[in-house]
Amino acid sequence: MTDTITPIRSAALGDTIHGFLGRQGGVSTGIHAGLNVGLGSDDDREAIRENRRRAVTAVAPGAALVTLHQVHSPDAVAVTAPFPDDARPHADALVTDRPRLLLGILTADCVPVLFADKAAGVVGAAHAGWKGAIHGVTDATIAAMEKLGAQRERITAAIGPCIARASYEVDEGFFRRFAEAAPENERFFTDGVRAGHHQFDIEAYVTARIAAAGVARVEALGLDTYANEDRFYSFRRATHRGEPGYGRQISLIGL
Repeated sequence: MTDTITPIRSAALGDTIHGFLGRQGGVSTGIHAGLNVGLGSDDDREAIRENRRRAVTAVAPGAALVTLHQVHSPDAVAVTAPFPDDARPHADALVTDRPRLLLGILTADCVPVLFADKAAGVVGAAHAGWKGAIHGVTDATIAAMEKLGAQRERITAAIGPCIARASYEVDEGFFRRFAEAAPENERFFTDGVRAGHHQFDIEAYVTARIAAAGVARVEALGLDTYANEDRFYSFRRATHRGEPGYGRQISLIGL
């Protein structure tokens, strides 16, 4: 595993300060090997803190990192100053118009989304697991950005590494939940290998949801966390292997 952190950048976000990071370039070892930034993991705390410091330095040296206690909700919060690690809001998206704050979203298969309205000087970041996605976490992020002066037709969005359809098998009950929410959601599912199962394209679902909200440009990077073990952490991969824990990667955006 390389010691170098190379942020993955989005053409849609242009020169906005941002980066999607994977697991390479960190100090964690064992099942968390690499750049594990998850305070909720059972990794060594000093290793996590060093990894978070390295992540910030790779994207915006000197900026103040702001992260959440993520709970798979549709809730977005506006940020004006960093939170202590033990006082992070329970939410799944954050927005700001303040410079030198670096918004961070942690994932390990869920969908990280970074948003920017460069003209307004407003950015946002959302953690869209399936629960947050179907209940509107991206819609809430856009609305929170508008309260700070953004206009949704000017917002650009980028979707980072997440679990891909080929790696995301779900059961019939899961499929029905989305189909009953909106019949057109059936297009994001294909038949699974096993009877009564489906493959879910959560990246396409989140992309479509953001576009339907009026965001003109959405870029999906098409990077599968499950299939690329050297590059990314994956909750589902760790679960399938019966591992006792898993790391989290971070996606960052700031002004």
